[in-house]
Amino acid sequence: MRVSIDTLPGGANPNEDWVAGTPALAVVLDGLSTAGLATGCRHGVPWYVAQLGGQLVAALAEPDRSLSSALADALERVAGLHPECDLGNPGTPSATVAVLRHRHGVLDHLVLADSPIVFDGPHGYSMITDLRVDDVLPEMRAEVERHETHTPGHREALQRFVLAQRQVRNTQEGYWVASARPEAAEHALTGTTPLGEASSAAVMSDGVSRLVTEYQMATWSDVFATLRSGGPRELIKAVRKVEATDPTGRRWPRYKSGDDAAIAFCQW
Repeated sequence: MRVSIDTLPGGANPNEDWVAGTPALAVVLDGLSTAGLATGCRHGVPWYVAQLGGQLVAALAEPDRSLSSALADALERVAGLHPECDLGNPGTPSATVAVLRHRHGVLDHLVLADSPIVFDGPHGYSMITDLRVDDVLPEMRAEVERHETHTPGHREALQRFVLAQRQVRNTQEGYWVASARPEAAEHALTGTTPLGEASSAAVMSDGVSRLVTEYQMATWSDVFATLRSGGPRELIKAVRKVEATDPTGRRWPRYKSGDDAAIAFCQW
């Protein structure tokens, strides 16, 4: 498997996305925004995703290990790296996870939360993603989206929304992400695709996939054509060009003018 990767921050703040690729593995993590709220952790989200990504790649050095078992182990190991932090804080650093692994003629996948994996196959494009977060607190989400970005009203509504999300994060009533609890790995979507059913795949954060899913300014065919001709950096540039036409979120209401973006393009 050939994997090309790239990631760029959405603005001036540090990048909270993380991506890695090996000849058999692609991993994308999308750190959850804290909206400026306390987390109980002195390290921060960029540190967390870097540690989790490294631990996850190491845990998957054994090719026959299950993806969910490796993720659970990585979560436990990262928690052990900062025991002095308040890991019981509902805002403790957390992230979405998307993993694609090439093994014995098949493609194993794991998706936890809304960072998708898209396959380009002989019968078209198929997307694997976990959108349970979209069903949580829809009224508060709509309140955030009523405000333009970079306004006090938007910031206040977003903080109220994030505080409420934290109360249902990693619960049966809410949605699951990677944070400090290894059992979150049990709630990931996992599966296997025969290698012959896909000619390539893109593992990405929603900062990239929104070009198709939210902005509707490209098709998956356009995305894969860009990846083949210009690679991941060119695709991220295409997202940024679209966002630059709507800097305050009037056309496409959102949490940030530009979200962090990460992508791993896999071919075999």
